[in-house]
Amino acid sequence: MPDFCCCKLEIFIPETHLEPLRKALLSVDAGHIGKYDGCLSYSRVTGCWRPLEGTNPYIGTKGEFCAEPELKVEVTCRTERVEETLRAVKAIHPYEEPVINVIPLYRTGL
Repeated sequence: MPDFCCCKLEIFIPETHLEPLRKALLSVDAGHIGKYDGCLSYSRVTGCWRPLEGTNPYIGTKGEFCAEPELKVEVTCRTERVEETLRAVKAIHPYEEPVINVIPLYRTGL
């Protein structure tokens, strides 16, 4: 049976929201690795979407495809704190439907 010690979150967010995200993650101890905290990485990506009827998009126009620069932020969190971490991220995230991938990680013994 796999032993999942933690998860990796992949969070797609506008570049303008990196610092609020960093603070939110730190507030729930996400990114704590050994004797280090606040550990995360990010890379620049391009997000594409089309807002449909009934949306209130942060960026873009209903019915039109748009592409915008975003950051893909990667951070670890303890498995038992995933829900708390997701709530903290969603509280500062400007998108109606944020993309947040949760990936379980095996215990490596490191």
